Amino acid sequence: MELAGRMDRLGTESAFEVLVRAKALEATGRTVIHLELGEPDFDTPEHIREAAAEALRAGHTHYVPAPGIPELREAVAAFLSRTGRLETSADRVVVTPGAKPVMFFAILALCEEGDEVIYPDPGFPMYESITAFSGATPVALPLRQENGFRVDPDELASLVTPRTKLLILSSPENPCGSALSKDDCEAIAEIANREDLVVLSDEVYWAIRYDEGHRSVLDVDGMADRTILLDGWSKTFAMTGWRLGFGVFPPFLTEPVTRLVINSVSCTSAFAQYAAIAALTGPWEPVEAMVKEFRQRRDVIVEGLNAIPGVSCLEPEGAFYAFPSVRDLGFPSKRIADELLDRAGVSCLSGTAFGAHGEGYLRFSYANSIERIRAALDAIEATLPDVLSAG
Repeated sequence: MELAGRMDRLGTESAFEVLVRAKALEATGRTVIHLELGEPDFDTPEHIREAAAEALRAGHTHYVPAPGIPELREAVAAFLSRTGRLETSADRVVVTPGAKPVMFFAILALCEEGDEVIYPDPGFPMYESITAFSGATPVALPLRQENGFRVDPDELASLVTPRTKLLILSSPENPCGSALSKDDCEAIAEIANREDLVVLSDEVYWAIRYDEGHRSVLDVDGMADRTILLDGWSKTFAMTGWRLGFGVFPPFLTEPVTRLVINSVSCTSAFAQYAAIAALTGPWEPVEAMVKEFRQRRDVIVEGLNAIPGVSCLEPEGAFYAFPSVRDLGFPSKRIADELLDRAGVSCLSGTAFGAHGEGYLRFSYANSIERIRAALDAIEATLPDVLSAG
């Protein structure tokens, strides 16, 4: 039996592949420090878990409307307004089982063979994968260290062609931890308006900012009519396993995306949606405490990486990833990542897991304790000379 040819265009997430290798190493008795997975190492706050339990006890275990229960869609719109991110209406909100379906549905609804999608590289690997799977052409927009791993508007403009249909942005960005500035957003919005582009703005890390407030192309007047806001509960509220995401769509996309929901997942888990309401309307202190801890970890890992000969790391502005350069070590990124796992017991990702422009970099998730991060830094510093001498 042969698979459909489109399956050759569908990629994966290397983090899960590396996790399997790391777990296999642990099964032999080795100690492994996990800095590969991109999920908060915090429990979902108690008031959210209790809301889910209460919803189950109340019998919320049946089908619900495909775009989400009305109470949650209203809560999302109110939350976006209260946090100063977007003034919108509930009828533009579609709730999905995780944030990835928003990417899938947006690209499937907008793009066909011959269309082009510009996406950040290094960037979340699903952008390129889903675009290629849809039959459209992925066009990499390099994020360069000399520009703080932010979008260069001039380079973006040079990549737009008559076939460009969609521009994907991510801020704060995975894997680089970079974030767009107000000037960046205004310049990008000008290009999107001039070239008549739809923008998919991935803002799942919006709450995890360290020194400045969140910036978005949606801050620019008029951009809400051509921008899809992608967000969810996984990162902000430490709810990765709950599989809860949402998109806020321009009016012309809401009905087509709802049809895609009906044709694929029917709806998002009913009881989980009541937990999602509790997250949006409940206390903000657990989020603040988590971000405070991530800031402390960021400072430890950046200082430690910059103290290792041959390694240099910019300070992330958001998310919980460090993206150090290892170009001066003279070896491919994947080989260094493999050697660190095998020799040092430190599990991280090669920058190439996030695109060709990630060569020369590693990604470390600092969603782990400061104690474990310090132990990883010591192990890396002790192991790299052996890696280099082995040639």
